[in-house]
Amino acid sequence: MTLTIEMTSDFICPWCLVADTNLHKAIAQLDLPVAIQRIWYPFELNPDMPEAGMDRKTYRTNKFGSWEYSQQLDAKTVQAGQANGIEFRYDLIKVTPNTLKAHRLTWFAGKAGKATDMAERIFRAYFTEGQDIGDVDTLVNLAAEIGLDSTQVKTFLLSQAGIQDIEALKRRAIAQGIRSVPTIRIGKEVLVGGQPTEIFLAALRSAATELEKV
Repeated sequence: MTLTIEMTSDFICPWCLVADTNLHKAIAQLDLPVAIQRIWYPFELNPDMPEAGMDRKTYRTNKFGSWEYSQQLDAKTVQAGQANGIEFRYDLIKVTPNTLKAHRLTWFAGKAGKATDMAERIFRAYFTEGQDIGDVDTLVNLAAEIGLDSTQVKTFLLSQAGIQDIEALKRRAIAQGIRSVPTIRIGKEVLVGGQPTEIFLAALRSAATELEKV
C-alpha cells in the first residue's frame, strides 16, 4: 500500500523547508503499514528573476519596501526554524537565485528516484549554508553529494533539457488553483504553509486509513 504525497514548492521559500521538516517528522511517527511516495512539483515565486540571480539585500529591499522590514520577516522564519530544528542563516545568503535550474535538477534526480534527497539537499544548501543554488557548479556538487553523476548533471544543466517539462508542471499547479507555496496534497487533503507536525500526521493517518478501504 503506497501513499503518494505531492509537494509543490520553491527553493527560496523558507516555509517550504519548515513544512518539509515537519512532514518528515510526521512520516517517522506514522504507525501504519504504508509506503510513502513523494512527488515534487515546481513553483517559481520569482519567474522573472535574472538567470544569475540578484543581490539579496537589493532584491528584498525592492520587494518589501525596506531592508528593515525584510529583516523582520526573516526573524519570524528564524524563530519558526528554531522551534522546528532548522537553523536559517540569512547572514550567509548573498544572492536571491533564479530557481529554475534547481527545479530542473530535482526533476532530473527524480528519474533516479532521488527527487526528495535532491530537493532537501538544495534547501539546506541555500537556507543553512548560504550557497548560490542558481549556480551550475554549486548544483553539480550538491548532486554529487547524493550520488548522482557529476558529468551527467552538468551536461543536463548546461542544456535546455527539462525546461519545457518544468514549465508544464508549473502550468499544472496554476490550473489546480495553487497560488502559494508550500502546497502539499496528502490523499484528499491539501495543506498550505509550514504546518506543524501533528497536522501532517493527522492527514497522513486519514489518507492511509482511506487507502485501506480501497
